[in-house]
This record gives sequence, structure tokens and C-alpha cells, in this order.
Amino acid sequence: QVHLVESGGGLVQAAGSLRLSCAASGRTFNSYAMAWFRQAPGKEREFVAAVSWSGYSTYYADSVKGRFTISRDNAKNTMYLQLNSLKPEDTAVYFCASKRTPVTGSYYDGGTYDSWGQGTQVTVSS
Repeated sequence: QVHLVESGGGLVQAAGSLRLSCAASGRTFNSYAMAWFRQAPGKEREFVAAVSWSGYSTYYADSVKGRFTISRDNAKNTMYLQLNSLKPEDTAVYFCASKRTPVTGSYYDGGTYDSWGQGTQVTVSS
């Protein structure tokens, strides 16, 4: 397992942008597939985006496709989520998660990830 720490959340107006970061401990970051999930008050956790260990494959929820971009820098042990064209419905706590490769189970299923960060709050005002 790795220790994950998110940062970059905050308050932003609708149509604005934010960049979230997820820093991972350890020297085997490139052995892990990574993902972002989010949870809004009173709602279940939902998948946002995922990236393969190499960064070559990415996956997005339909609700964020075309607005959010996931990426990773294995040399820096860090994953990113660029959030553009933010909407009030994007307001949530955003969590990063990891799972070892070879990947088992769906990238979209939070139950298949074995390490989670503490979350960072993103609030989008209208």
C-alpha cells in the first residue's frame, strides 16, 4: 500500500478551474493504477477518473468527460486532476485512490482500490 495525500481543493466560482494533486509515498508509485473519486453531502461516493500505471490509459465518468483531465508524473510520485468549467454540482470531497498492478476489477469500482487519501474539499459557487 501507499500513503496518499490530496491537495489543491478550494472555493471557486462556476466556470472556474482548479488543479488537484495527490502525492504518494514510497518508491513503487509506477506499480499502481490511480483514480479520483468524489462524495457530495448526502450522496454516495462516485467515480471521477482513473489513470493506468503508465499514464497512457485514462478513464472518465460521463459527467466530467471533456472538462476534467487526469494525469500523473511517476518521477514525482504525484497524480493530478485538472478541473475546468466547474459546475456547482461538482461540489464534493475529492479522494485519490490506488491499486496495484496488474489491475484486477474495474477502474470504475471504488471497492477494488486498496489505499485512499483523506480527501480535499472542492466547492463551486453559482
